Amino acid sequence: MKIKKAAFAGSSTRVDQRPKPRLPEFAFIGRSNVGKSSLINMLTGNGSLAKTSSTPGKTRLVNHFLINDRWYLVDLPGYGFAKMPNAERKQLSDTINDYLDNSGELALLFVLVDSRHDIQRNDLEFIETLGRDGIPFAIIYTKCDKMGPEALKAQMERNAAALLEQWEELPPVFVSSATAASGKEDILAYIDNVLKNL
Repeated sequence: MKIKKAAFAGSSTRVDQRPKPRLPEFAFIGRSNVGKSSLINMLTGNGSLAKTSSTPGKTRLVNHFLINDRWYLVDLPGYGFAKMPNAERKQLSDTINDYLDNSGELALLFVLVDSRHDIQRNDLEFIETLGRDGIPFAIIYTKCDKMGPEALKAQMERNAAALLEQWEELPPVFVSSATAASGKEDILAYIDNVLKNL
């Protein structure tokens, strides 16, 4: 798949505020500051589509981007906020849960994990919730250019072992780097395959 057109379609805090028309949605989520906006910009070939920031928790709304007039790429707020008042943390959690629970058009959720670190407890808890709720998902390891191939392989093996304590088999897994523009073709090809099978 090639993304020829990517346009901001709207922001919302609740599912009933989403843009129309209703189309298949591929959403991206991860711990705060995992590199989500940079990955979205890399996938779409538009360096300013999703707003990037070094400040964790910058994304506060559910942002829809219309891709090729065919499907939506959805930028969800991050989870695992370290420095945020409880009221704001709850509001973001409610926004995320409302989307995941009520978006009938969600075709797949990509969970982003920083490849440089062991998969975190809140990543595992979030993924466990997806399994319990029957939400289809895949994992994208980000920032894979920051380590050598052997270190990356070892880290992914440790994370796979942690995941297999919860799961009988692993979900689809992708490796990416927004800086090196790696992983783009594999991720877009997978989205294209899901669209063809809807």
